[in-house]
Amino acid sequence: MKKVVIVGCGGSGKSYVARELGRILDASVTHLDAAFYDDEWNELPMEKFAALQRELVARPAWVIDGNYNSTLQIRLEACDTVVLMDVSTVAALYGIFSRQIRHGAGHKGNGVHNRIHWGVIKYVATYRRKMRPRVMAKIEEFASGRADVVLLSNRRQTRRWLRKVAAEHS
Repeated sequence: MKKVVIVGCGGSGKSYVARELGRILDASVTHLDAAFYDDEWNELPMEKFAALQRELVARPAWVIDGNYNSTLQIRLEACDTVVLMDVSTVAALYGIFSRQIRHGAGHKGNGVHNRIHWGVIKYVATYRRKMRPRVMAKIEEFASGRADVVLLSNRRQTRRWLRKVAAEHS
């Protein structure tokens, strides 16, 4: 496990898993929200965002968290492991609101990018029905059979899996 893609709904724990895996694997961690948005929430042009991801995946070891379905193929074609944070809608909604309470709004430099508005709530509330099938199809098309795919459906299972990975890499 040297090149890890972490995808899933907002509030599912992607950034936490990325930080932990980066520490365990001694790999660089990139939170795509931090690459895509500046401090005023301006978006990086998509062609520059895609080019940045091509540079990131050319490295020998990395952990990248974030969805960005339009550029997911870049990461999936280069990874050896895909982690899908496949939590329930209720858990994801809890995750975005509890993160807002714990960290406040804005950029925190550790993968935490908080900006709750109706669009974010709607995205999280409809992720399993609308976006998850698209993400699963891309995983199947670009990573299945070549990369290990790990589905983590709750926080307890996630912690257990991280302990297992840590034990294997100690």
